[in-house]
Amino acid sequence: MTAVLVGVAAAGPGLFQRLGGDALAGRFAQVQRAAPGVVHSARIDPEQPSPGRESDLAADLATYASALENAAPNALRGGLVHDSTRIALPTVQGDVARREHEAGRMDAAGGVTLSLVYASDAPEKRAYVAGRPPRERGEVVELAVSERTRDALGLRVGQRIGLQGGALPNVRAEGRVVGVFRAGRPAGGERLWSEQPLLVRPLPGTAGAAPEAGALVAPRGVEVLQNQADAEFTVQWNMRIHLKDEAAGRFLGEDGAREFRRIMARYPPAAKEAFCGFESYGGEWCFLGVHPASELESDTELTDVFEEFRQQWRQAGVVMSFALASLLGVGLAAVCVTALLVVRRRLDGDLLRRARGASATGLALGRAARSAPAALLGYGVGCAAAAAGPGSSPAYGTGLIVAVLCWLPLPVLTWAAVRDRAVLRERAPRGAGRRLVAEALVLVLAAGGVLALRARGTEGAAGPDPLLAAVPVLLGLVTVAVLVRCYPWPVRAVARWSARGRGAVVLVALSRAAKEAPARGLALLVLVVTLAGAVFGGLVSGTLVEGRREAAAWQVGADASFLGAGRDPGTAGRLARARGVRETVAVRQLRVDPVSGTDGGRYGISSLVGVDGAKLRGAVGSSPAARALYDAGLTRGGDGRDIRVLASEGHTGDVLTFTLHGKETRLRIVGPLPDDAANDAALGPVRGAAVARQHLLVADNRDLRAFAASDSEETALLLYGARIDTEALRSLVPRSAPGAAAGELRIRAEEQAEAADDRLIAAVTVAHTACTALAVLLALLALVLELLLSAPARGRTTAYLRTLGLGGRAASALHSLQLLPLVLAAVAGGVALGLVLPSLLGPALDLREFTGGPAAPDRHVDVLFTAALGAGICLLVALAVGVETWLGRRRGLGAVLRLGRADER
Repeated sequence: MTAVLVGVAAAGPGLFQRLGGDALAGRFAQVQRAAPGVVHSARIDPEQPSPGRESDLAADLATYASALENAAPNALRGGLVHDSTRIALPTVQGDVARREHEAGRMDAAGGVTLSLVYASDAPEKRAYVAGRPPRERGEVVELAVSERTRDALGLRVGQRIGLQGGALPNVRAEGRVVGVFRAGRPAGGERLWSEQPLLVRPLPGTAGAAPEAGALVAPRGVEVLQNQADAEFTVQWNMRIHLKDEAAGRFLGEDGAREFRRIMARYPPAAKEAFCGFESYGGEWCFLGVHPASELESDTELTDVFEEFRQQWRQAGVVMSFALASLLGVGLAAVCVTALLVVRRRLDGDLLRRARGASATGLALGRAARSAPAALLGYGVGCAAAAAGPGSSPAYGTGLIVAVLCWLPLPVLTWAAVRDRAVLRERAPRGAGRRLVAEALVLVLAAGGVLALRARGTEGAAGPDPLLAAVPVLLGLVTVAVLVRCYPWPVRAVARWSARGRGAVVLVALSRAAKEAPARGLALLVLVVTLAGAVFGGLVSGTLVEGRREAAAWQVGADASFLGAGRDPGTAGRLARARGVRETVAVRQLRVDPVSGTDGGRYGISSLVGVDGAKLRGAVGSSPAARALYDAGLTRGGDGRDIRVLASEGHTGDVLTFTLHGKETRLRIVGPLPDDAANDAALGPVRGAAVARQHLLVADNRDLRAFAASDSEETALLLYGARIDTEALRSLVPRSAPGAAAGELRIRAEEQAEAADDRLIAAVTVAHTACTALAVLLALLALVLELLLSAPARGRTTAYLRTLGLGGRAASALHSLQLLPLVLAAVAGGVALGLVLPSLLGPALDLREFTGGPAAPDRHVDVLFTAALGAGICLLVALAVGVETWLGRRRGLGAVLRLGRADER
């Protein structure tokens, strides 16, 4: 047992760190599926070759990509890799020659707006269904299109396309279709297709405009168009960070977090120096091959992702620490039961030695010396197992503390059993003072631990937290003390009621159960702590899973949403007409700092959110925000003088004023804003775009017509439809790289799928499940040992009753009934403690920081899981009773009854 507990204590922190590293690596991989981890960009001018030197842009791009990759700090070497190089050109007009089919109809109207892209991660030769990829060749711009573009525009391999005008002036070049590729998931390049959706499928022209399509070009084609237009293009080198579990786990501690921040701060200057050896201060004094270039600019979102993950990991560490502490508490209780059993079996010999003059201290020290080799061996085996397992270096100091705690109970209990007072067996009446003092001390320690944890939280906690580990055991002791005091009362009442019947089994079993309740403290502690840890872990895991789903739905606001609709009304209009979109609702948010219209007092910085209340009510009839606006009469037109709002704070009839663009605007509060309306998912996309402010004001968009789209800090278009074509939506809105100002499309199904794929929740579940399974095994062992301790007394009672005619089945029923109150008390206490633990911890376990969303997630209690745990505890006790009953049947009456004359005793 020492080896098992030392191995768990020593390997636990390292295993948790490995799980955290895997979760961090998974979070980075998840983020980088949608956008590059680090984006380096530089602006380049047309080529200026020196005499005798020709441009080779493809080779130059690859050379600088390797240089940027090699500029990574040593801690990221091998982890930061070049993902892709992109050059997106401004649109050009393509003149597609008309081609007749056999049926005589036209394939294309002749004009098309082309978005040309060079991408180093473009499909390779095997992804082409016809032709080949574009190559470096002469003054002809070679093009490659997708199958859908080919079919929509009626193109063929070898067809010539005249390129001119558009956003590139002075361009008159010849383009030639040299290949047709298969785009989509089977062909790979998912991020390329999501960032450049026009490469996958063209868009039909609106209001008589030419259709829009995308095509791949080679670097030489980029140079041809750039030289003609004399334009400045932007090159992007996209980098990806791949962290291994060990390396990622190293960044989770305080020192590791500082190291990661230092790495991410040092890398951009190092990359800039590798690209251009001196500061250009905005000028283009650097060179990319023969192209004058600006200095390198870098952008990344991984630093913010890392900080968000660390906050969530701190909360996950609370759950994992509780699981580990519960496991060690159950294991140490099993060690105490084992020590009691050893002391009980050797008590006769120890008493004989005391009668011969040995001291209690000497017997205890001798027992300590004889058990020390076993403790040392267990410590060595546990540390060796921890070192051989996965994870970082074992916590040998924690393992040593656990080994000492496993070694101490045997000598301490030996001294307590053979000390003078125990040997003399004083019959003087004892008061309940000691027990009350012990219970009061445990209660004070538990209350102090909870209050200290709530006040301190887990900020800055590095490594194992002794306070965090001690709190669940102390709360388990408090629960046991309360149960031992309380549950004998109803048991005695049921026993008295059963005395009216004819049988004696129920009366004897319940009477002994009530009498022996204080002696069952260890067994009760084992069951309570095991069950409380399992219920707490299941409650937190379920809450996290559902909370992440709800937070993802709140960030989207509808089936899909487009953030930045005010900045890009054209895209918003196309999304509203996309296949499957049934209803659309516009939402906007303004930052205001109003003052009271009566006394001029400052109201506080607030978010003024406008929503189409009538449309929202038609799209989602159960929307709390739409219902609140409708009930307040805001969905009907006002007088136009004041903006009517529902306020999170204020009195009905109050008038607030604020100034925008030199014009004073009046806000009139017509009612309070209900909490459910403030947390309505429809407001989530715009509210999540800014930090939480002092107050929230909600109005109908009809009253906000005087404000331009540029006045809003965020606008969103909510899209509703049970059968929205997500592929069609993605084809309209490209995914944007870090630092881009384009609009963002969010789809609820995708966001919730990413939330479900979060490895952090999986890490919490794995740690909780493993600790619970091992705790159940130790609880079974402790329970069997506890039954063996009380087996002699129970055997004598059974033997007496068997001499009076008690049968075998009745004896088994006696054993079961005697333990039934213990089981029921343990189930009730363990479930109750597990359910109230999140409330007791308070700020130390902030699940909102873990899940996101407008408020702390609602707790999701898995009733089936909790019932299964209670049934499992009952089966566990039934199994232990069965084993003890089987052992009892093998003993004869003479083994438990003292036969002979009374004067021979």
